[in-house]
Amino acid sequence: MSDSNFDSAPSKSKNDSSPLKRRKSLFPFALLFSLIGPAIAAIVMYQLDEFDAAPIPLTHELTHPPLTSPLCNNRMLLGAEMVGAGQLPGPEDIAYDSKSRVIFTGCYDGWVKRVTVNDSVGDSVVERWVNTGGRPLGVAVGHNDEVIVADAYRGLLNISRDGEVELLTDEADGVKFKLTDHLDIADNGVIYFTDASYKYNFKDYMLDILEGRPYGRFMSFDPATKRTTVLVSDLYFANGVAVSPDQTHVIFCETPMRRCRRYYIEGEKKGRLEKFVDNLPGLPDNIRYDGEGLYWIALPTAVTTPWNIATKYPFVRKVVAMLEKMKLRPQMETNSGVFAVDVEGKPIAYYGDVGLKLISSGIKIGSHLYCGSLHYPHIIRLNLDQHPARPST
Repeated sequence: MSDSNFDSAPSKSKNDSSPLKRRKSLFPFALLFSLIGPAIAAIVMYQLDEFDAAPIPLTHELTHPPLTSPLCNNRMLLGAEMVGAGQLPGPEDIAYDSKSRVIFTGCYDGWVKRVTVNDSVGDSVVERWVNTGGRPLGVAVGHNDEVIVADAYRGLLNISRDGEVELLTDEADGVKFKLTDHLDIADNGVIYFTDASYKYNFKDYMLDILEGRPYGRFMSFDPATKRTTVLVSDLYFANGVAVSPDQTHVIFCETPMRRCRRYYIEGEKKGRLEKFVDNLPGLPDNIRYDGEGLYWIALPTAVTTPWNIATKYPFVRKVVAMLEKMKLRPQMETNSGVFAVDVEGKPIAYYGDVGLKLISSGIKIGSHLYCGSLHYPHIIRLNLDQHPARPST
């Protein structure tokens, strides 16, 4: 082929606008939009969402290394038994009637159930006793065989031995309860209890914790006068309650603050609020006194990196809250358990497991530790003689 023939061959124009070349030229813009588009949408959604997370005070204290205990069993699932397997959906709290040797617990389906526990968990009997029509959380056996229930939706309830339900109180100072949580009864019959939030109900309890504002209250109800009194307000998700064995004060928990405080109800310090234990190794839920010198504090989750980050940064909590509302929140709860302290708040022992989550109550009955939860369809039981906490290494 001559040079002239070659030169005469058709050539590509510099302005060729073939579809393939156009697609290639547009590819970087499409890639850029695929990356920036979702980010812009997320920013718009973030700005439009009305949820407003607040800075949580005392952050510097919350970032200190958490408490440790001298004794530890961090593999309690290895020896754990399931009481009432499949019959107790979300047994949040546990109350033991030593006279009848029956456990009372409130479940997600609204039933307060009675559990007769035998040496073999397979022989345990679960009985549907009373349905409150709400969500029973804290339970306590009264002085006249009645059961007092903190129902998240209905308020503070009295259930007679015959199963009749009576509303005791559902508001204080003109403000309705939104999340009646836990309670204990003093020797004089006065009931001490918490309303975790007057803004959020049980279904949205995580939003209260994520918002970081103090909507909780610690209160008393006197059955003799029918009077409800707010003792401490502006609490961060007020939770578990336990009257001290000497009846001089009441311990209550603040979940996101990882602390328990004591409020004096008798003596020279009456009306005073003091620290009991803080910087716990997890977020506290319910607290129970075992009659043998120990308080058992349930920890639904250990202190984790995600929780620490969320505590420090309000914008992170807002993002998590948005995901929570869309049912897309990542699992942040892990390594749940029970932390035992003495009557002065000194750490004694920890029972937990990396495989546990949302343990909401723990109480020693005889030689066993019984744990309720918001997650499992049973009560967890551990023989403390066979599976004791041992010196931490």
